[in-house]
Amino acid sequence: MDLLEELRWRGMFHDMMPGTDEHLRQNAPITGYIGFDPTASSLHIGNLATIMLLVHLQRAGHRPLALVGGATGMIGDPSGKSAERNLLDEAALRRNQAGIQAQLEKFLDFNDGPTGARVVNNYDWFKEFGFLQFLREVGKHLTVNYMMAKDSVKRRIGGNEDSGAEGISYTEFSYQLLQGYDFFHLYKELGCTLQMGASDQWGNITTGTELIRRMSGGEGKAYALTGQLITKADGTKYGKSETGTVWLDPTLTSPYQFYQFFLNSKDEDAPRLIRVFTLLTQAEIEALEAEHAQAPHLRTLQKALAKDVTIRVHSEQAFEAALAASQVLFGGGDLATLDEATLLDVFAGVPHVEISRSAVADLDALTLLSTATNGVIFASKGEARKMVQNNGVKLNRQKVTLDQSATAVPALLDKYLVAQKGKSYFLITLV
Repeated sequence: MDLLEELRWRGMFHDMMPGTDEHLRQNAPITGYIGFDPTASSLHIGNLATIMLLVHLQRAGHRPLALVGGATGMIGDPSGKSAERNLLDEAALRRNQAGIQAQLEKFLDFNDGPTGARVVNNYDWFKEFGFLQFLREVGKHLTVNYMMAKDSVKRRIGGNEDSGAEGISYTEFSYQLLQGYDFFHLYKELGCTLQMGASDQWGNITTGTELIRRMSGGEGKAYALTGQLITKADGTKYGKSETGTVWLDPTLTSPYQFYQFFLNSKDEDAPRLIRVFTLLTQAEIEALEAEHAQAPHLRTLQKALAKDVTIRVHSEQAFEAALAASQVLFGGGDLATLDEATLLDVFAGVPHVEISRSAVADLDALTLLSTATNGVIFASKGEARKMVQNNGVKLNRQKVTLDQSATAVPALLDKYLVAQKGKSYFLITLV
């Protein structure tokens, strides 16, 4: 299956310049690139959808380039934004670039062959490019009228107080010219003839193809291909959880949180997400969909999606740990198997209460679960007693008895007690 066929059945294709299909078929392997913004130390779920365009490009027998925008990251792309971004210094951008490259290497095959992936940094060719030289060699090829006609600029340049937009600075206005020159530089130096990206990048990408044509005296020919923006069934942007952006870096979004994010996908979103974010075949996905339709409550699609993406972004071991943690909360797994970070992840959304370690030594369990923890778990000792009598209370998964001491159940990691009141959980920390 060729690249366009693959993208179309997966629902990832949005648009392309005329002739792109023929160029891909007749000139394999071609070199194509996507740019990544290094203003954060990690890529996120939204970026992962774009990375998958490069993955499919390589799998179709072409050469992928990932451009980390060390220079353009100092400016900011106005596409899809209504305000100026904060600018980072070179040192911060370099740190971010290193983290991003390490993540890209998990998805693309970097080798010396004709389809081997490569990471490039536009700071390397812009750092010695003087302002006057850039205006003379590049800026003269595009008119202000051409640049202002781009949707990303028109939305910002018409900014007023009523619209909430803040206008656009010359700095961000120049972004499309810099990105266009990136394409020209890669075209000239590495034979790159295709730029890809999300659909909101169409204006910047086509600026590059036009710049290549003009700077090559009308002889240069390059192409553009965009993928669909990933949104939920209700049209809202995909990639945010209740706690914020879902990052690919495990120190920013833990494997457990990452796994849960995909596991909690809605039934109406899961068919599209599993096509975009996994490499499962069409037959495999359709089989999973048929199985899911027979018993939606088993969440077959979501489980397959969460497993596949967690393994590829993190590791098999991280997936197993995330699965074990999920079973602890929802399937009665062993709490003692969790390390501290995962334990806190699992119970991040439940009420937390702290109590002095020395105070616990003299308490019975009923007092611990009521007055000693300020009524967070039970409002009174009498209320706790009634539920204990009905076998509805547990500490670290062990049923609490009426005459039990607060220290009868060993603390997890010598620090935590998980109280369970019916189906509700509470985390007690001994300090």
